Amino acid sequence: MMKRFKADLHIHSVLSPCAAGDMTPANIIFHAEQCGLDIIALTDHNACDNVPAIIEAAKNSKIIVIPGMEVETQEEIHVIVLFETLAKLNLWENYVQRFHCGLLNDERRFGPQFIVDANGDFINIKAEMLLAPLKCPLAKVVSTVESLGGICIASHIDRPSYSVISQLGFIPSDVKFNAVEVSRRMKIIDAAKTISSIGNSTIVTSSDAHTISDLISGPHTCFELKEPSFSEICMALAGEGFRRVVL
Repeated sequence: MMKRFKADLHIHSVLSPCAAGDMTPANIIFHAEQCGLDIIALTDHNACDNVPAIIEAAKNSKIIVIPGMEVETQEEIHVIVLFETLAKLNLWENYVQRFHCGLLNDERRFGPQFIVDANGDFINIKAEMLLAPLKCPLAKVVSTVESLGGICIASHIDRPSYSVISQLGFIPSDVKFNAVEVSRRMKIIDAAKTISSIGNSTIVTSSDAHTISDLISGPHTCFELKEPSFSEICMALAGEGFRRVVL
């Protein structure tokens, strides 16, 4: 029997320099529960150092955490990448390390990049600049994620910057996203009518939370699944086995 689950697949922690200081693992999990979420993904910019901490923070909660990252490609396109396991995400992180820009973060200009534990206590500062494109093109990002068993969602395609539509004007035919995401600026039901290049792509929406207020206010996506898991979400995005995104 299918059940309805509420998900937010695009959340930033204090590792992302543009995120607020209260976006710690325990605080994210607490507020995710408070607003009725069942599934979340932590998707910091070009890094995943806080994913183990949020998985740990979720152990005594009902929240299922999907390991993830928000990648910025060579074309300055943001892409959410999600994996079933932390081990698979770490393989992706190792691959990504080859394509970092080589610059160091300027905390005064962009904000700090904190690595923390499950309680939000300081462990370290990430030195490399995360708010910069990788030296890796979109097509290579998507194909490599697929080869590692992950999925790719085109981030906030309705935004005027850092989206595949804003940067290229269309979705390339050789780039196979598992879904496209719209921001709080647009409702899922309006996206296909407004953005013609979406075609038949599955559409989701997420908070892209950089603050707790963002997380609480959403938007979020409802899925019909057998259970709250990565594999079930993959089936829903593909429209398989009666799993689906609820509009």
